[in-house]
Amino acid sequence: MLAHVAIFPTDKGASVSAHVAEIVKMIADSGLDYRVTSMGTQIEGDAEAVFDLIKRCHLAMRAVSQRVYTTIAIDDREGATGRLSGKIKSLEARLGRSLPDEA
Repeated sequence: MLAHVAIFPTDKGASVSAHVAEIVKMIADSGLDYRVTSMGTQIEGDAEAVFDLIKRCHLAMRAVSQRVYTTIAIDDREGATGRLSGKIKSLEARLGRSLPDEA
């Protein structure tokens, strides 16, 4: 399963990177494969592990904020693994060129 998640507090001002960094640490510590983008984080793994991690991240943010905004998009393809990089490689092969990195 691939999930794209964005979790941020709505009551901490214009810059929330310090709060988001704590969530990224939780994701990194989970052992699941992930990629941080400018608009959220992509996580790959077993559905139960991904859902559990997202819940824990949301609740951790909720513990420091009165209002939390969380979005989740899921691509759940049976039997597929390695899709964080595989989907990009597939596009690059069809385009005949490399795509720019997110960073």
